[in-house]
Amino acid sequence: MARGLVTSNEGVRLREDSPYRHGITVFYMREVPSEPAPMETEAILYQDEEILAADKPHGMNVTPSGDHVARSLVNRLQERTGIDTLVPLHRLDRDTAGIVLFGLKAGSRSRYHELFAKRTIEREYIAAAAVPQIPSQTHWFVESRLGVSTPWFRRQIVAGPVNSGTEIDLLETRQGVGFFHLKPRTGKKHQLRVHMASIGFPILGDLLYPEIRLAQPSDPPLQLLARRIAFTDPLTGMQREFKSARKLRNSQL
Repeated sequence: MARGLVTSNEGVRLREDSPYRHGITVFYMREVPSEPAPMETEAILYQDEEILAADKPHGMNVTPSGDHVARSLVNRLQERTGIDTLVPLHRLDRDTAGIVLFGLKAGSRSRYHELFAKRTIEREYIAAAAVPQIPSQTHWFVESRLGVSTPWFRRQIVAGPVNSGTEIDLLETRQGVGFFHLKPRTGKKHQLRVHMASIGFPILGDLLYPEIRLAQPSDPPLQLLARRIAFTDPLTGMQREFKSARKLRNSQL
């Protein structure tokens, strides 16, 4: 508290003599001794009074987890901007690179959350997978029910009502690698990774699907990029579009 590391959900730094108020949430981010810096840095693509769009590198957590605290994307952006109330509006796996949208004000975040809940936001991804030969099919629409797998942090297709959908197109192949365009209709955990594996093209660098395996020195980062987000701003009515400047390995897309 003396160092200003304890805050409320309103972004107010709390002291030992701060009065108790019913209903607030208190935050303290665990400090990790000798936490290394990230291997790559994020880029801020856009910022106004309500939202911020960041371009995240592979291997960076969006929110603090384990020994990734100061180097998590949200903490780095809070440090860069000085905005303690900045929070992510959606999820992106640590291993996935690309666009992450943040809300800056508690009062307007729910309006932006609705874009994801009501599926009125466009999201596009690019993925790379091994393609030894051109398949007869180059377009897929995968619908399934995703449930918990074993171990608990994996997901699998299970019986039951559909709760996930992804449109997949093979755009091009180069030297045995195919580059796929993915448009998720829903936002379930590991959805794109499971759906790519289900059509026979697990994403390069994926250590969880279709089976868990140990990383090898030759493995690239997970070749999945959240390339584009587009939506109508619920506060201003303006059209917003943000594109990642990052590329997958050997991709010209």
